[in-house]
Amino acid sequence: MKRISLFIMTNIAVLTVLAIVCKLLGVDDFLMKEGLNLGMLLLIAAAVGFGGSFISLLMSKFMAKHSMGARVIETPQNETEIWLTQTVAKLAQRAGVGMPEVAIYEGDSNAFATGARRDASLVAVSTGLLQNMSRNEVEAVLGHELAHVANGDMVTLTLIQGVVNTFVFFLARVIGFIVDKAVFRTERGIGPGYMITVLVTQIVLGVLASAVVAWFSRQREFRADAGSATYLGQPQSMISALRRLGGLETQELPETMRASGIAGGKLSSLFASHPPIEARIAALQARTPGATI
Repeated sequence: MKRISLFIMTNIAVLTVLAIVCKLLGVDDFLMKEGLNLGMLLLIAAAVGFGGSFISLLMSKFMAKHSMGARVIETPQNETEIWLTQTVAKLAQRAGVGMPEVAIYEGDSNAFATGARRDASLVAVSTGLLQNMSRNEVEAVLGHELAHVANGDMVTLTLIQGVVNTFVFFLARVIGFIVDKAVFRTERGIGPGYMITVLVTQIVLGVLASAVVAWFSRQREFRADAGSATYLGQPQSMISALRRLGGLETQELPETMRASGIAGGKLSSLFASHPPIEARIAALQARTPGATI
């Protein structure tokens, strides 16, 4: 219920901000006179902006299982699977969330969490992670993923992505309409100039929006690292896991799961979903004993 309220409030807030800005700048009066229904465009922008993000979130567990070939542990078949499910159960209790589905997938060292609800999530680890890390380190990684779940990071980043999507969709079409009317003198403002301007503007704004989402993602990685340290009662295991991760070949995750993985991709710092490992270790080392998230 809390997340539904957050979703509704965020939509209303985005539409209100866009409407106020357009009113203050006089854009709405100009566009209305020229035949563009600004109110309808705002609603369409919100529907498109948030719709795609939330559909991806709702399908995230299904897509994760199929795209990564993750096998959910229904009944543990060996000692490793028993330890894995028991450890996740213990950490979930400490995090105050429902027991997630636990899965293993083939691949280089990485792990991720996904799911639309805190009490119905999925936590998956790769075979490479289990083979290359000690159990204390794997436990720290699992704590990191449970912190993502407990903090509602998947929903938060979906809301942020929805906000930027809405702005990109809306602003690209407003700019396209104005350029087409002012430069190309198209009578209704929807000629070839409009189409080209919308396409170019949407690409440019989309790139800028990606940088904004990535910045938020990096901040939540620090918080998830801190969460793991809190659940384990000490930061040393998480620091050790990060150091180990820095020397391993990691598997890049699909875009929809990248932000909640333990390791990110190899993009430039501006667009990276994860901070540098050195920065994450420094943040944990700076934590005082008994510090909370």
